[in-house]
Amino acid sequence: MIQSLQEPYPELLRQAEGLFAGERDPWANAANAAALLWERLPELNWAGFYFMRGGGLIVGPFQGRPACVRIPLGHGVCGTAAARRETVIVQDVHAFAGHITCDAASNSEIVVPLVAQGRLLGVLDLDSPRCGRFAPADAEGLEYFAACMVAACDWRLAGIDDIGGC
Repeated sequence: MIQSLQEPYPELLRQAEGLFAGERDPWANAANAAALLWERLPELNWAGFYFMRGGGLIVGPFQGRPACVRIPLGHGVCGTAAARRETVIVQDVHAFAGHITCDAASNSEIVVPLVAQGRLLGVLDLDSPRCGRFAPADAEGLEYFAACMVAACDWRLAGIDDIGGC
C-alpha cells in the first residue's frame, strides 16, 4: 500500500511506523505523530488530534498555536468529519458553514476520523495558511497514517477498554 501513495507519504509512513514500533500508549503516539506531521508536511500551521470525551471532541497532542479546547460533534470541520466518520477536505475554511476559527491564519483544512472496531476515537486535524493546500492524495496518505497510529495503540491505556484487538 505504501508504494501506491504519492510523495511525501511513503517516507512519512515509514518514519511513523518506526516511531510507533514498540510503543502502545495512545498519548505518546499521538504526540509523536503530530510532531512528525508538523515537521515533514509543508505549509501547515496546525497539526494534531482531538479525541472523543463526554460525547464531544477535546484537544489532544498537537503542534501549532493554542487550539479550541472542545468541539461538539457536528460543529466545525472537526465535528463534521467526526459525526460523518469520513475525511473532510475544506479548500477555503471561510466558505465552510459553521467553521470554528481557532487560528485566523488558517485558510484550508483536512480532518481524518480515527476509528477502531467501529468506534469513533477522535480525529486527526491539519490546517494550512494556504487556500487549497489539501488534495485527495493527502486524504489517502493521512487516512493510512491515521489507521497505522490507531492500530499501534492500546486504547485501554487511554481509558477506552472495549475496542479489543487494536
